[in-house]
Amino acid sequence: MIHLPLQIDTLSEGYVILITGLTVVFSGLLLLALFFNYGLPLMLYAYKIISKGPDKKIADISPKVNEDFTGEIAAAISVSIHMYLKVQHDDENAIITIKQIRKLYSPWSSKIYGTYNNRL
Repeated sequence: MIHLPLQIDTLSEGYVILITGLTVVFSGLLLLALFFNYGLPLMLYAYKIISKGPDKKIADISPKVNEDFTGEIAAAISVSIHMYLKVQHDDENAIITIKQIRKLYSPWSSKIYGTYNNRL
């Protein structure tokens, strides 16, 4: 009996890879769509139930006024905010000038003396 080596058709191998890749991608997209359609609203509903506090209506909120807060204080706060946001930032010149500075020769920083070998 003669055993022939097992030959795999490269075209059929490509189809297996193609079908596997498409299955993985589209199943991932399907899972994401299901999560965003059903899972996320369910999680938000659970969060709403967990963090629910007493509901306040507009009629329940009392219009309590602080008598110490006057118009002068409001003006001072608004001026300070304006100065912080606008006035403190100066418009500077956007031109950058680079001046070439000529360095003086220094034998201490010269590399030429290290290149020669003065062995006897």
